[in-house]
Amino acid sequence: MIQKPSIPKGTRDFGQREMAARNYIFDTIRSVFKSFGYAQIETPAMENLSTLLGKYGEEGDKLLYRILNSGDAFASVDYDKPLAPQVCEKGLRYDLTVPFARYVVQHQNDISFPFKRFQIQPVWRADRPQKGRYREFYQCDVDAIGSRSLLCELELVQIVARVFELLGVRVCMKINNRKVLTGLAEICGCPDKVVDITVAIDKLDKIGLEAVEAEMIEKGLTPEAVSVLRPVLLLQGSFGEKLAVMRSLMGASAEGMRGLDELEELFGLIRAAGVQMPCEMDLSLARGLNYYTGAIFEVKALDWQIGSICGGGRYDNLTGIFGLPDMSGVGVSFGADRIYDVLEGLGKFPGELSSGADLLFANMGRKELEYVLPVASALRLRGVAVEIYPDASKLKKQFDYCDRKGIRFLSVCGENEAAAGLVRIKNLSSGEEKSFGVSEVSGIAEFIGI
Repeated sequence: MIQKPSIPKGTRDFGQREMAARNYIFDTIRSVFKSFGYAQIETPAMENLSTLLGKYGEEGDKLLYRILNSGDAFASVDYDKPLAPQVCEKGLRYDLTVPFARYVVQHQNDISFPFKRFQIQPVWRADRPQKGRYREFYQCDVDAIGSRSLLCELELVQIVARVFELLGVRVCMKINNRKVLTGLAEICGCPDKVVDITVAIDKLDKIGLEAVEAEMIEKGLTPEAVSVLRPVLLLQGSFGEKLAVMRSLMGASAEGMRGLDELEELFGLIRAAGVQMPCEMDLSLARGLNYYTGAIFEVKALDWQIGSICGGGRYDNLTGIFGLPDMSGVGVSFGADRIYDVLEGLGKFPGELSSGADLLFANMGRKELEYVLPVASALRLRGVAVEIYPDASKLKKQFDYCDRKGIRFLSVCGENEAAAGLVRIKNLSSGEEKSFGVSEVSGIAEFIGI
């Protein structure tokens, strides 16, 4: 029986064209990270479940992919006890932040603080696949840990602004502070319900105000408490207007006032730095992950309907779980797959994305092949990506090959070119054609644009 080839739902194959586009995203993001002094690390695809569990909230734990222990995992199972902990000790990483915190603690004697790192790696979530939501997707994370300065938050705002400026995508950054959310829980008389309030508020864009209020009541909040939160979630106006209203409401909560102070300072820094990207205080922004303790960020595309394409925040206690307390950090994560969908939808990818070679040497026969082989080698040393067609086929077929692969330049060197010691290069986009001496490698590279 022939098996029909397929892949799991929520995952995707990426062909040559797609990988060229994805690498364009990764290279752009990586260049910006490096320009701000961040260095790259990587962590394993799998972590111990003890590292992952309990860091993402109850809903996050449900989305963890667990890995069955090797060997006969069920050989010594006690079926009177929960099964999963006995047969699964490892899991696929859910994000890059918790593994990063584990990395910092494990390697604390080998790194300098504040530690600025970035990671570009895949993560996995056992979510229900839908448009813009995948079970396997790449995150591009940038974090600074070891400093509480709001300059770190400002730097992340500048990084986000620069990345999307280079990608040509108009975005808006929404900013809130977890301390403000804690303050809201306190002023509505439910300080022990801050996690339930945060999880519910985080769904506001998806399910609407009425459903959020119903969920909070289901979690134990009184209708009176919900009525206190309602006007806050609907608050409109400029940053100054929102801040003034919130200060009048938050007077009884010292924690909430600290959060407002941090927001005021951060927005002041953003203005002083001349950031052009729209930034707004969004009091409904919650970010469902439990480890955030300060500023929280979310970025939305303005010209394409999709969920957030970037998000993050400040966390003060994450490394303490692994034995290194009082190590505050802040970071943002770029969702490469959603950014890909936005660029594709808006037609923002460059028109000449290369999926491989810059130049193809046509194969005109054995003698001609021996003539172009050393030229191809010299061009590769000069930084030109060169391909030689493997078979002596009709020229139309070789032209079509260039077209399908997006190869911009073609060289056809026959007997006449070989006898004259020339290399003929044609720009397939413009039609321009030029001949070079066989040793004019620099001239050929310049013509190709390398």
